[in-house]
Amino acid sequence: METLTKTICGLEIRVGIFGKKDAKRTILFFNGIGARLEAAEKFAELLSDYRIVTFDVPGVGKSPAPKAPYRPALLSKMAGILLDELEIDKVDVFGISWGGAMAQQFVKDHQDRCHTMTLAATSAGMVMVPGKLSAMLKMVTPKRYFNPNYMLEVAPTIYGGTIGENIEQLEEFAKMVMGGSTRGYLYQLLAGYGWTSWLWLPQIKVPTLILMGNADRIVPPSNGRILNSRLPNSRLEYLDCGHLFMMTKPQETTQLMRDFYAEH
Repeated sequence: METLTKTICGLEIRVGIFGKKDAKRTILFFNGIGARLEAAEKFAELLSDYRIVTFDVPGVGKSPAPKAPYRPALLSKMAGILLDELEIDKVDVFGISWGGAMAQQFVKDHQDRCHTMTLAATSAGMVMVPGKLSAMLKMVTPKRYFNPNYMLEVAPTIYGGTIGENIEQLEEFAKMVMGGSTRGYLYQLLAGYGWTSWLWLPQIKVPTLILMGNADRIVPPSNGRILNSRLPNSRLEYLDCGHLFMMTKPQETTQLMRDFYAEH
């Protein structure tokens, strides 16, 4: 991974670039809430023939927290400027969970520079089927990101699926999301407050792959059906797992993406 620091729209962000510059395709990766760019390393290993560009959003990882909250449109604008500075024209957009909302916003704003969009464990924002109350209440606080023992304790309740059965995998995930600031986490939550893509999703013609975990406790799989019904050029696939299928089923997930990219 190559890392660099960029100042875009007055905000300093840490950027991570995986793969070779002459790769056949470039993936723009929007991470989940609280996750720093190192969380993309396993994903990048399995897609090593692609170039992957990602960044710590303001207040996460090693990107300083901004002075004021931001909206998805700002991150979309920042990502577009970043691609311009890296001299990257078209990309395959990938967003997971919270990052799935940012991916949708980016494709809306930059549809002409997107080959495809892949949405994983995400929703149309405020127009969504909510997750389990026990999971959502624990999502409000960033405590699990600053207390590894608490993360190990609550992860099965929050994420569902098999993540609680593999302690090494869970510890690896905990390391990926440690860092950042309480204010940065709060601003991520606020960025999604009131946001929805439901009204304008039919305008997106970019081929879209929707991946959902059938045991997801945060974003129930029915949200995939909502996205699929609103996106005119989309396909929905389920994985036998919870919210963190990128961690628990990385080979199956990336193979679905490879097959999808081969079609488009």
